[in-house]
Amino acid sequence: MNETTWRFVKKRTAADGAVYVSADKTRYRRTGGAELQAEAAFQRRIADLAYPVPHILEEGFTDDGHYYVVEESLGDQTLHDRAVASLDGGRALADDVTDTAAKVAARLLRAQAAHFVQPTPSTLRQWLEGAGFTQNVFQENPDLDNPRTHAALDHTLDRLATVPLVRGHLDYGLPNVLPAGIIDWQHHGLVPLGYDVLPALEIIAFKGGNKGYTASPGQRHRYLAALDDASLSATGQPVSQNLGAYLLVKALFFLALMRPTDPSRTDKHLKWQYRRHLFTKGLEQYERTGTVDTALFPDLEEFAAGHSAGDHP
Repeated sequence: MNETTWRFVKKRTAADGAVYVSADKTRYRRTGGAELQAEAAFQRRIADLAYPVPHILEEGFTDDGHYYVVEESLGDQTLHDRAVASLDGGRALADDVTDTAAKVAARLLRAQAAHFVQPTPSTLRQWLEGAGFTQNVFQENPDLDNPRTHAALDHTLDRLATVPLVRGHLDYGLPNVLPAGIIDWQHHGLVPLGYDVLPALEIIAFKGGNKGYTASPGQRHRYLAALDDASLSATGQPVSQNLGAYLLVKALFFLALMRPTDPSRTDKHLKWQYRRHLFTKGLEQYERTGTVDTALFPDLEEFAAGHSAGDHP
């Protein structure tokens, strides 16, 4: 690779490889192995289905046998980057960030709704177990592997049984969204319609304030309304009715791989307990109302204060 042409950006976190940008910033080059090949094949397929994704311009193998892909740049500032840059001493997201997020999400939702995938009898449960990392969550938190949790998850599957399955991102959020489209499709798979886009502003709460920003109730309402408009025009059904079910799965996702192995890491232990608390709180809400209101979640600082005072386990 010509080092005068490509500038190193970062190591890839989800796969062995790295990301480079061209000198004129119009192209990105990523390196990796079989996972990157699978991602590129998927990305080419959904680009043909009018998904808002970068077009692949070149692919092949390096001299040392690594796979590489060159794709067009969708810009150099994700909506997460824009959100952080727009903060002015507080934590409120700028309206232009959430409104842009709604436009991109609606584009993806319409593309997904135009290309349903015929499921098998086990597809939906496979999505639940993969998206929620349920095996890992229950291994690290065996007390949660109980009839109550499984009853709620079974209810979720029943509730989503008639929701169409589509090709999805599975790691959708502001860090992977740019005004021109969505990047980083390495975790792709089949998802119920709306699972990618609906929780995008809600999942900010699971970071406990560490993202530095938060979405207001009005912003969240406008975002969901835009997605319902897109879904109603495409399918005749609103998608926001499934937000609670999706957030219960997200609560599992954010609890996965959190249990620390080093007892001296009190900071990691606190974050693990925090995510356990959010799952339990979300489960209680879902059982009671069929929804999950992330506005009722404490941030990490509030939880830490209650944890040290003995208010939380």
